[in-house]
Amino acid sequence: MELNDFITKFAEQFDETEASQFKANTEFKTLVDWSSMTALSIIAMVDDEYGVIIKGDDIRKSTTIEDMFNSVKEYKSKN
Repeated sequence: MELNDFITKFAEQFDETEASQFKANTEFKTLVDWSSMTALSIIAMVDDEYGVIIKGDDIRKSTTIEDMFNSVKEYKSKN
């Protein structure tokens, strides 16, 4: 599991924001097209791509994309 790959897949869940805006330190909840639907898309993407089921609480606790990546990575290491 690579951070850059995660960022690319994460960015694909957003319709309006340019992919170049997504970096490890991007505070994704401040992006214009962040919504509950985007959060659900991210949950589905993480499940499909990484076989990890995250919850809304995991998203709430994360500020940056790297925070979310680290949560997913931690879940993967436990399984």
